Amino acid sequence: MLLTLINKNTRTILGENVTEQIGYIGLGIMGKAMVENLAKAGHQVNVYARRQASVDALEVDNIQAFPSPKSLAEQSTVVISCVSDTPDVEEVLVGPEGVIHGLKTDSLVIDMSTISPDATRVMHQTFSAAGSGLLDAPVSGGEVGAIAATLSIMVGGNKKDFDRAFPIFEKLGKNIIHVGESGAGQVAKACNNLVAAETMVAISEAFLLAKSCNVDPAKVREALLGGFAYSKVLELHGQRVLDNNYKPGFKNKLHAKDLRIALNSANIQSIKMPGAELCSQYLEQLVEQGNGELDSASIAKIILEK
Repeated sequence: MLLTLINKNTRTILGENVTEQIGYIGLGIMGKAMVENLAKAGHQVNVYARRQASVDALEVDNIQAFPSPKSLAEQSTVVISCVSDTPDVEEVLVGPEGVIHGLKTDSLVIDMSTISPDATRVMHQTFSAAGSGLLDAPVSGGEVGAIAATLSIMVGGNKKDFDRAFPIFEKLGKNIIHVGESGAGQVAKACNNLVAAETMVAISEAFLLAKSCNVDPAKVREALLGGFAYSKVLELHGQRVLDNNYKPGFKNKLHAKDLRIALNSANIQSIKMPGAELCSQYLEQLVEQGNGELDSASIAKIILEK
């Protein structure tokens, strides 16, 4: 039980300050850094992870581990999940030992995974019926942004729940946007990952053209960084390509999953996205080749090694 916290870790109910007790599910590349930032900000954080090694790897103290999402929820007023895919989120939030079975009324769940907008909306209704809120708040910025607490956080859900969560988001990111109602955050994240993938393809093709014309791709990148073609993808991933360094980062298998989500949403809306379809093919090919654990900047490998 947390005894002392900074003021921003409290909220007011009927004139009384109430300390938010945070539960966190998922201690992967992103989750580990986010938990450590919350703990450094003064929160005691309850955690659940499928592997004890993930808990042992945390480099902060005020952490308490629980054996299930349900038991974690029983001791938390705000529960954050950040796991791999839609079925994983459904398991930890609404499965047999899920958060919903231990959650107190008026608690808040924040899902920072990247999953299906439609599944998010269904779970939002389930939590609303149980007297609790659910925000979808996927993030962009990768491991570097998670460690530095500079993530971009795209939030869908009720404005009241967003306002409650905002002091927590401030400890994790810098660009925090309430996009709209439930599912809107997931739609924004699908758009983000679509743009990132298509930009990576464009950069790879630019480097291919430069090499084919006997021009140094490093010098081309340097020139483009000062012009209208500048992007964060060119700055960071362009250098990865030049260095042939594809340590994740953002793994191909996860980016492939995210583009499947985007394309499924496009299919539901009866729209065509040929650029996204091509990027999806490249990412799926990388996964099939056994490169699912590499950073998705390795799209360049397919284009440059043809």
